[in-house]
Amino acid sequence: MKQELDEYLCKVYPKMMGNRNLPMTETAMCWGFECGDGWFNILNQLMGNIQNHIDWQNRNGEVVPQVTVDQVKEKFGTLRFYYTGGDDYIRGMVALAESLSGVTCESCGNPSEVQNDSGWMRSICNSCEEKREAERDETLKSFIKNDVL
Repeated sequence: MKQELDEYLCKVYPKMMGNRNLPMTETAMCWGFECGDGWFNILNQLMGNIQNHIDWQNRNGEVVPQVTVDQVKEKFGTLRFYYTGGDDYIRGMVALAESLSGVTCESCGNPSEVQNDSGWMRSICNSCEEKREAERDETLKSFIKNDVL
């Protein structure tokens, strides 16, 4: 994810980002949000809904442990959101967000589907896939032209 989007999520949801600056021996969040920009809106909505739920429940006498994000990444073509804290309601929100990522292009956010590209699963729309293939072809041509391969 672009640095400015990563920084935005950290700034807007500071209670959830307690692990963000810990060393890699203690958290995987030291590497930031390890996914494409296309899933930014899913993450922004998820984190906002989680924090609102926690704040609302705690204000009304229920005790919901604060969620701390441990790792956010792409795995098998969908979003993975690992965290500590929360309750069953939050587990449901996370499951929904992870499933939505499977029909959302990880690059641009447009509708997509999970595709298997030679064993590498990606949720990517046709337009982004065509762009990625064209860039790969240009890189290969450049390597051949410059005797790198």
